[in-house]
Amino acid sequence: MKFLKHLSRHDAVKALGPGLITGAADDDPSGIATYSQAGAQFGFNMLWTVVLTYPLMVGIQLVSARIGLVTRRGLAANIRRAYSPALLYGIVLLLLIANMINIAADIAAMGEALRLVAGVGSAHIYSLACGFICLSLQIFLPYRSYVRMLKWLTLGLLAYVATVFAVQLSWSDVIRSTVLPEVAWNGESLGMVVAVLGTTISPYLFFWQASQEVEELRDSATPGLLRDPAKAGSHLRRIKLDTLIGMGFSNLVAFFIIVTAAATLGAHGIRDIQSSSQAAEALRPIAGEFAFWIFALGIIGTGMLAIPVLAGSAAYAVTESFKWKSGLNLKILEAREFYAIISLATIGGMALDFAPVDPVKALVWSAQINGVIAVPIMAVMVLMAQSPRVMGRFTLTRRHRMLGWLGVAVMAAAVFGMFVTS
Repeated sequence: MKFLKHLSRHDAVKALGPGLITGAADDDPSGIATYSQAGAQFGFNMLWTVVLTYPLMVGIQLVSARIGLVTRRGLAANIRRAYSPALLYGIVLLLLIANMINIAADIAAMGEALRLVAGVGSAHIYSLACGFICLSLQIFLPYRSYVRMLKWLTLGLLAYVATVFAVQLSWSDVIRSTVLPEVAWNGESLGMVVAVLGTTISPYLFFWQASQEVEELRDSATPGLLRDPAKAGSHLRRIKLDTLIGMGFSNLVAFFIIVTAAATLGAHGIRDIQSSSQAAEALRPIAGEFAFWIFALGIIGTGMLAIPVLAGSAAYAVTESFKWKSGLNLKILEAREFYAIISLATIGGMALDFAPVDPVKALVWSAQINGVIAVPIMAVMVLMAQSPRVMGRFTLTRRHRMLGWLGVAVMAAAVFGMFVTS
């Protein structure tokens, strides 16, 4: 690609940040459960879905990053300026609810994974410990150190790449099923396609990446592109590389999780996987201790990465909606409301683990809410990104607009399919 020629190896590594973390956070324990179920139930025949989602993820996340980079404001702040408060508040409320349910599911999965690894103790106690650790790191760790920690946590996803090489499989079957899948188009298969799309393209990722681009600008005391258009080329190349790699990493890991589940669980007749920890436990007698350990430890690592992104994206959305100060680069006394929302989202998620709510049903509700609000948010994002009033001369290219609207259309079709199959 042409833009890669302008970047040295050092620049390429330095460019990785918001896009890489956003993509990696997409493979949270809830997502791992969905991908495991796809592989267990349909074998390699659902691999095409993560190939499809890659360009759609890249397209919509580039829109979100571009809005933050150009305007030096997050998504909620831009929606507030361009559209009615009722639309903004409705979206943000649903986002907060969906994120809290997702946090609850992820914390529960981490606690259960720790119990499996330790062999003793209470999953609830482990869940509480994980939740408080994630919350403490967000509140007390300096922004630069916090971002570096999140970058290192993305390496936890490599556990799912390593798992594949611990099992026996036919790569020719994998490639053939990816290119020419054998899918009976019924309620179950359509429901799984919807689940993969809803898990992969989630609203919290839009808010997080846009706000992280703003954080990067503030941290380096750099104005947005509207105020400093001379540096547009280098900034736009950076977010393009960052997003391509981040979303590629996300979809590659999802691909390997489906492959692992298909080659082990599905091949041995295990068709019903309702949580990521259940997938790890089911691997033990089939693929051995090594596969079990790296799968289980990967759940813990991805949860540590995803929970701060879920809580942080909710905090950015709420505080920008009410013009409160926000940012992980601010101290707790400088942005009380921002850190209060992070605490509310995380502690609320922890509390839900003790409520009499079926965790599987909670995940379904979260996916449905995410799917519903993703469509208007994506449409609003593309409209803003192609508006000269919002973006000045940095509006989307024709090709990028087409990709953005394609993503909106696919997600709208997925939501329609979700309600039909439900």
